[in-house]
Amino acid sequence: MKRKLRIVFMGTPDFAVETLKSILEAGHEVVGVITAPDRPAGRGRKLQMPAVKKFALSKDLNVLQPTNLKDPEFLETLRSLQANLQVVVAFRMLPEAVWAMPEYGTFNLHASLLPEYRGAAPINWALINGETQTGVTTFFIDEKIDTGAVILQETTNITPQMNAGELHDHLMKIGAELVIKTLNLITSGAVSTQLQPKGDQEKKAYKLNKENCKINWETSAETIHNLVRGLSPYPGAWCHFEQDGKSAPVKIYAAALTEKPATAPAGSLKVENKQLLAATKDQWLEVLELQLPGKKRMAVKDLLNGMQLNEGAMFS
Repeated sequence: MKRKLRIVFMGTPDFAVETLKSILEAGHEVVGVITAPDRPAGRGRKLQMPAVKKFALSKDLNVLQPTNLKDPEFLETLRSLQANLQVVVAFRMLPEAVWAMPEYGTFNLHASLLPEYRGAAPINWALINGETQTGVTTFFIDEKIDTGAVILQETTNITPQMNAGELHDHLMKIGAELVIKTLNLITSGAVSTQLQPKGDQEKKAYKLNKENCKINWETSAETIHNLVRGLSPYPGAWCHFEQDGKSAPVKIYAAALTEKPATAPAGSLKVENKQLLAATKDQWLEVLELQLPGKKRMAVKDLLNGMQLNEGAMFS
């Protein structure tokens, strides 16, 4: 006998919207949507709704935006929805009082092949580390982060030029499909799980910060190329641009390997055949898109039309 699911969905960014949309299109009942509070954004610092809230309201779904997931009033409201399953996509860590509540449990969609890349930024780190494959995983949530029993996984290839934005959009789609397959298993009562191996040897998906987004020009061209595409379009790999005794931060959004051996100190810049080349530990790296302070992101070919690169200019 098929189970009738009453789902509470939890998520915040665009990545989660695709899954919520797919759940509704598959005909499942969503009795509530939990998302983050509205936050100020933009120059005017006006309150902005999370992407999931915008979509949920457009579908007349019941939206809750708790600031404290342990608040007794919120827990009582959540309980009153009488959900028998919770689906989590790109949300925050849940207390046991929340994830243990529904009859059929709470499962999460994670953008990696667990146990690899547990943590906050799995898409970015798969690219930064030069992986050629990644994927998505559904798993039942337990008391730790991304350690629960695996339900399903889907593997996909990473192409050499793919950046974080492109991989995000690809995993968003196959992740939504995997959630529907997971719901079908739970509905039929045929779900089975596999425990994740214990240990601490897996590659981690650390939270991105200013330090681990900075380019070290003393490393290889391939390492820097992977960092750039792994942080594009957000938050962007960065370094300092030095010219005429002045230094300013610059973000680099796209680059290309050249296979030309570097013949200058790391970080040195030169313009050759209308290309901006930066020296790394081993090769020249072509910089394709960047953003100077106070300027918009732009193609280097456009930048070079109106900017003179002086002798001694370099990245550091």
